[in-house]
Amino acid sequence: MPHSDRTGIEASAPPRPRWWTELPLLLLVYGCYSAGRLLARGDESTAVDHGLAILRLEKALRLNAEHPLNRLFTREPWIGIPADFWYASLHYLLTPAILIWLFRSRTVRYRAARTWLMTSTFIGLIGFTLIPTCPPRLLEPSYGFVDTMAQYSAYGWWAGEASAPRGLGAMTNQYAALPSLHVGWALWCGVILWRFGGTRLTKAVAVLYPLVTTVVVMGTANHYFLDAVAGALVMGAGLLLTPYVLRTADRLRAAVTARYPAFPWGSWAARAPVVSGGCQTSTGERIPRQRESPTGPGSAPADPGAGDVAGWELSRSGEAESVGKAR
Repeated sequence: MPHSDRTGIEASAPPRPRWWTELPLLLLVYGCYSAGRLLARGDESTAVDHGLAILRLEKALRLNAEHPLNRLFTREPWIGIPADFWYASLHYLLTPAILIWLFRSRTVRYRAARTWLMTSTFIGLIGFTLIPTCPPRLLEPSYGFVDTMAQYSAYGWWAGEASAPRGLGAMTNQYAALPSLHVGWALWCGVILWRFGGTRLTKAVAVLYPLVTTVVVMGTANHYFLDAVAGALVMGAGLLLTPYVLRTADRLRAAVTARYPAFPWGSWAARAPVVSGGCQTSTGERIPRQRESPTGPGSAPADPGAGDVAGWELSRSGEAESVGKAR
């Protein structure tokens, strides 16, 4: 195989994710999510107006799932209490668990799935900031909603103010109802489990988890039905933007690696070839060696881009082979 092809593979192959770079990145995203909810509190009257506008729109569309579900959860503690635990905990547990599972056993798929989740979360933060929305549980009692988190707070770790632990409820933005990222993240989990789970049990969980989460967020009076729809739309937008985000990240990585060849982040270092006077280095080489072009030493190749194109095609076939082995 010509050395120029090998160089093309090295230049185009994405780096394998490393936990010491992934963990700080995910913590940064979650920190931005928490900070965004905290800082984008919005005006209370504006948030209430937005919540009532959603109720009026749902009434015009003949959508009213929230009231009967909320009455059921309020009347039947054996439904309401597990629903509150579901709302307060599962998105903290299942979403990271699926990310870790992908990282360990589906490495080829991990980067795109992680980018999809992160991009959608940032879109949701924009929604929280621009459209502060009062959830049903915080409307006046005359609108017919009961805050089940407050009603059953004695059974859990949360307080009556929010699903956060006691004493921390005032630190959260309670007017971040639109979109529902509980539903959005549950939908992401469902798609990943359906696509890569491989068993009937995981496919059943893939279907049930987002559906039950949608019912829970309405029954606990934390979200309107249209909040759940918005959460699904946000995930769809994040999915469409993911290829562009990945390409931008690859360009930035290539630029950083070219400018700082010794950049010490795991497999990012020594990815780009160093070319000077016909000498090239590849992974594992300490001293560059002279490489001959197909037409002889010192002569230019017939097609200057042939090596890069061949390397790109081989990298694609290598990726396909890696996917086959992962399956």
